[in-house]
Amino acid sequence: MTEIFESTGQSLLYGVVGLVVMAVGFIALDLVTPGKLYHVVWTDRNRGAAVLLGSQSVAVGLVIMKAIEASESEQGLGYGLVSTLLYGLAGVLVMTVVGIVIGVVTPGQMGAVVLDDQGDRPHPAAWVQAGMYLGTGFMVGAAIS
Repeated sequence: MTEIFESTGQSLLYGVVGLVVMAVGFIALDLVTPGKLYHVVWTDRNRGAAVLLGSQSVAVGLVIMKAIEASESEQGLGYGLVSTLLYGLAGVLVMTVVGIVIGVVTPGQMGAVVLDDQGDRPHPAAWVQAGMYLGTGFMVGAAIS
């Protein structure tokens, strides 16, 4: 029974670390897209921004999952939590850099183009950017494991 409580506590701690990394990811995405992301998604109901945020959240979740899997070590829980945090933040950094690079090599300001909903559909660039976030998440996840 003690093992169950110990595992539950560890899960909660990893969840807190994951939440911190997800929040940093949200802030990073907010910095590279025009306007306030919270307002653009929840108030303006911008589909392109929602596609971008959803894909980035899945990608960050994948990186965190792989970081947790890789963190199992004889060096203890503290080491695992710190390594998960650092790997997760590295993943967010790589995704942000990829987003910026894509913005530089594509026509127009990528953030503005992605947020340009076309009627009731997101701009095709939103799907491209979403795919890049997911691909980057898989790439960073593979590097961790």
